[in-house]
Parts: sequence; C-alpha cells; structure tokens
Amino acid sequence: MAPQGSRAPLEFGGPLGAAALMLLLPATMFHLLLVARSGPARLLGLPPHLPAPEALWSPGALLLWLTWLGLQAAFYLLPAHKMAEGQELKDKSRLRYPINGFQALVLTALLVGLGVSAGLPLGMLTEMLLPLAWVATLTAFIFSLLLYLKALMAPASALAPGGNSGNPVYDFFLGRELNPRFGSFDCKYFCELRPGLIGWVLINLALLVQEAELLGSPSLAMWLVNGFQLLYVGDALWHEEAVLTTMDITHDGFGFMLAFGDLAWVPFTYSLQAQFLLYHPQPLELPTASVICLVNAVGYYIFRGANSQKNTFRKNPSDPRVAGLETISTATGKQLLVSGWWGMVRHPNYLGDLIMALAWSLPCGVSHLLPYFYLLYFTALLVHREARDEQQCLQKYGLAWHEYCRRVPYRIVPYIY
Repeated sequence: MAPQGSRAPLEFGGPLGAAALMLLLPATMFHLLLVARSGPARLLGLPPHLPAPEALWSPGALLLWLTWLGLQAAFYLLPAHKMAEGQELKDKSRLRYPINGFQALVLTALLVGLGVSAGLPLGMLTEMLLPLAWVATLTAFIFSLLLYLKALMAPASALAPGGNSGNPVYDFFLGRELNPRFGSFDCKYFCELRPGLIGWVLINLALLVQEAELLGSPSLAMWLVNGFQLLYVGDALWHEEAVLTTMDITHDGFGFMLAFGDLAWVPFTYSLQAQFLLYHPQPLELPTASVICLVNAVGYYIFRGANSQKNTFRKNPSDPRVAGLETISTATGKQLLVSGWWGMVRHPNYLGDLIMALAWSLPCGVSHLLPYFYLLYFTALLVHREARDEQQCLQKYGLAWHEYCRRVPYRIVPYIY
C-alpha cells in the first residue's frame, strides 16, 4: 500500500473545489451542446429546452463510443516507427512510449473515407452528440474510479506529486498514480492525444458533412474552422513526442481531471465553433476569410516556432539552430533560454495558442458570444497553467528562475501580461 498524506500543496480549491469542478465541468459541456443548437445560442442563458432523460442514453451511442475507444487502442498497439523515452522517474527509470499518433490519425481518416464511400451516413453523428457526450462522461467517471483503486496498490515511487493528499475526493479528481499502465499500455499517454483529439476533428467533419447535406455545400466559415483545427490536431500528433515533457505527463496524476478532459471535454467542447455554424450559418466574404487565415498563420507560426525551439534545445543544446541562443545556468545543470522565442515572453507557445483560438472563433462572426467560449476558457486555462508552471520552476530552479523572470518580465503577452 502506498503511504497517505503527501505534503504537496492542494490546488483547485482543495477537496471542495475538486468536487465542484467534477459537477461544473460536465454541466458546462452539456450546456454548450444544448445552447449551440438553440435559436438564441446565448452563452450565458439557459437552454430553451432541456432534453428528456431518454435523449441522453442510447445503446447505439454506447456501442459506437466503445468501438471508437477500441479502434484507437488497436492503433496505439500497432508497431511504431519510433519508441521514445520519457522523463526520469523517482526510481531513476524511464518509461518507453510508442510514437504513432499521426499514424493513428491517417488510419482513422482512411477508415472514415472508406466508410463514407460505402454509404456511411457520417452526418448522422451530429444527432448523437448528446448521448455520446453522456457515455463519454460516464466512461471518465468509471475509468477514474478504476484508476484510483489501482493506485491504492501502487508503490510510493509511482505516485504523482499532487494526487496523494489522503483526501479521496481530491485524489480521485487529480489522480494518484503518475503513469498508470496495464502492461506496456500507458493509459494517460493514450488518452492525452488519441481518442479525444482525433474524435474532435471527426466530429468537426461530421458537422461539415451535415451542413453540406442541408445547404448543398459547406460554408466558407465551416471550411476554415475545420481546416484550422485539423492543422492543430495534425501538428500535435506529428510532434507527439513533445507531449512527454509537458506538465500533464511529467507532473499530474491520471484522475478525473485529465480523463474527463481528454475523453469528453476536448471532443465535445472544442468542436463548439463547428456546432454553432451548423445551426447558425454565418456569411463570410473572401477578403475577411483571408485576414482570418493570416491571423491563424501568425498564431501557428509563433506556436510551432516556440515549441520547436524548446524541443530542439532540450534534445541537443549544441544543435546549430539553437547553439547561439543565450542561456542562464541553473543549479540542476540545465539551461534556461533567455533569447529567441523564449526571450520574448516566458510562454510564447501560449501566445500562439491564444491567437489561433481567436482565429477559430472569428469565422463565426461577432453577433454571438458563444463561439468565443473556447477563447475565454483557454485564456483562463493558460493563465492558470502558467501560474502552476511558474511555481514549479521557482521550486526547481530557485535563484536562476528569479534571474530569468528579471530578464524576461512578460509571461504570455509582450508589454501586457
């Protein structure tokens, strides 16, 4: 049995905050699903009609969801062109991970393409979003319970820094075990980029197909949203190895917070712009679309440039692409970049993320606040994540981090924040 009561400070308001979030997050997701298809489409207003209980449950949706998870798990287990090592763990070991996420995306696209050519009514998926979201939420709760019980037998070295408080509600939410595995199958790594992200672009595609069936062809706005978000997902899966250094993998346990976020919140909330456009088509002229494409391109350029520079430096500081960058030495032996993208702000990748989030919302016009929920939510998420990053870096690097903050005073947006 693992020891109870770690001294890591409690986050998210402790047990009460964790309990509230476990209710608030699913409620918010269903609220968005309902108001997106309503006439007023008010972000801050109640849905005109609440669904009957039978509208939330569908054996077909359950079967489809389990088939989807099984399919993505099968793709995960296929031979990978590369196996990557994760960060060093408490026991000095390193886990190995298959790098085949982009392969899973391509195989999924091929299967969907074959299905559509054989008469698969992909647009009908849009009518199943509510029951699919319901079974995804149930899956997250059940899966999180199994992970919590599994973690009770995990050695202390396998536990996450923050999920071993001794409070069952808080630990269930945050996750006790850092890298829960069944054999070589890493549950957290699988959920992080596979079923939710690929499911997101599949839902987007279904909404585009449904719009084409209703209007005769997809709107320019729908094409932009699909294209922008497919680029984002494709980029994440192409650079899948980079996720191994993120806070989700290296620090956070795998509990309800990540399970619900990965399996339910991402596909059913991040597709909000496409959902809105299906029920509220927006005219979009080519010049305006060109400006929006430019905004997304700028955001992607910053996002990809910053992440690539960081990943290249971490792999090989002597690489010619980063060898000339200025650094600060730390007591851990690592170097902190203080020039290039990372000398502009402390989190330039977050800046790129937010610019892209704006570009994803602009095709929906400015008459409704609802499509901008993602931008508002993501801003709050990244500010909170940035604060967590800052705290961890301060503990890890000490005086060197103080010097870095002095040299790079702005956190996300130059001269503003």
